[in-house]
Amino acid sequence: MQPIHWFPGHMAKARREMAESIARVDAVVEVLDARIPHASANPMLQSLIGRKPKVVVLTRADLADPTQTAGWETHLRREGHQVVTLDARTGRGVQRVLPALEAVASEKRAKDAKRGIRPRPLKVMVVGIPNVGKSSLINRLAGRSATNVGDRPGITKMQQWIRLGQVELLDTPGVLWPKLEEEHVAHTLAITGAIKSEILDKESLFAYFAVWCSTHYPRLLADRYGVPVLPETAWSGVAEVWDAVEPLLAAIGRQRGLMQSGGVVDTGRAAELVLRELQTGKLGRVTLEWAPTSAAWENDQPERDE
Repeated sequence: MQPIHWFPGHMAKARREMAESIARVDAVVEVLDARIPHASANPMLQSLIGRKPKVVVLTRADLADPTQTAGWETHLRREGHQVVTLDARTGRGVQRVLPALEAVASEKRAKDAKRGIRPRPLKVMVVGIPNVGKSSLINRLAGRSATNVGDRPGITKMQQWIRLGQVELLDTPGVLWPKLEEEHVAHTLAITGAIKSEILDKESLFAYFAVWCSTHYPRLLADRYGVPVLPETAWSGVAEVWDAVEPLLAAIGRQRGLMQSGGVVDTGRAAELVLRELQTGKLGRVTLEWAPTSAAWENDQPERDE
């Protein structure tokens, strides 16, 4: 797969504004998608954040495989991160975010006290890629619609401050890095809706997802759509796996009545149906990056050039 160049003008502007604002905040909340904790971690943000105290929030936990989420929590904590897992839509786990921020900022609070500086609101920047749930998290913390939310990338267009008692949150637009070079990262970002699905066509995304399921959730599609189980298949490109995957997609289309004139299955609509049901949780709780603590971790890693 050729690298995907993805850096719209508003993202370049957002990155510049974040770089200017980071010096004015005391801590950072990095919001990751629990289904893709590695793919949703923007490496560009790490250089911006620097050594600022940070809380990692795994959102969309209601859509993720709970076993894998627990594994990711363990891995991230071993790396020294404060981790909070939550479902921002229902609010489950949100009450742990502010105490976690106070915990990572305790050293700064102690230094201020020694210098005779009176406690002031903690200034916190909330960062993450598009459509990862930043605004939903902030609205839950605020107890009101403080920011706009939606199920498509690019809802937040500018920075805005939200006051929550002794914490002030800076909501920032979702930012991706300029070039998506890892095939698994590009596919999973598109499958989960972090980038517009038009970047990769829906049939290709379905093919990638079906191959992933064949080795990680072999009965997922069969149980949902009443279609045959796809034998375990290794991903080697759309053209190479299409002969195995296309009959499965066609069977899903026929089961759901997604037909064109002449009795031909509309595979584009069938692929869109599966992706939408995955994104909304109707397909079940699925994690597209298994945790480093799982036995499948080594096999899941992409080959890299030396």
